[in-house]
Amino acid sequence: MTWLIYLLSAAAGMANPAQSGANAELKKTLNHPVWATVVVYISGLAGMLLIQVFVRDGWPSRANFLATPWWAWTGGLLSIASTMAGLVFAQRLGSGVFTGISVTAALASSIMIDNFGWIGFRQHPASVMRVIGCSLMIAGLWLVAKF
Repeated sequence: MTWLIYLLSAAAGMANPAQSGANAELKKTLNHPVWATVVVYISGLAGMLLIQVFVRDGWPSRANFLATPWWAWTGGLLSIASTMAGLVFAQRLGSGVFTGISVTAALASSIMIDNFGWIGFRQHPASVMRVIGCSLMIAGLWLVAKF
């Protein structure tokens, strides 16, 4: 089952550049990043509602809503930043550089989040090897951007 999780995670990663490109093209066509972002989220909501027709998940209980930490409600707001960045910068930087910056920044911040056990993650120390791995990502990004 672990292999399926890795496979689906890789598929999600491969969808990132396609999503950034589609969103950037939408912004270019509509000529307005805010309205393009609104369209992205409306289409995402429509897709989730369609999935819900098949999954038929019930509503969370009132207790579940009340037990949710305040910061857990910020995910949608945080995703606006990455969506807007893709809309505005992806075509300008190119898919490789934009995705490289996004993934490398995500990896570096993930190591820090894991190290301190922030936002619900189990603590996983930032070992020397993890820091070296992140440094290699930065070096790889430099190569992709430079050549």
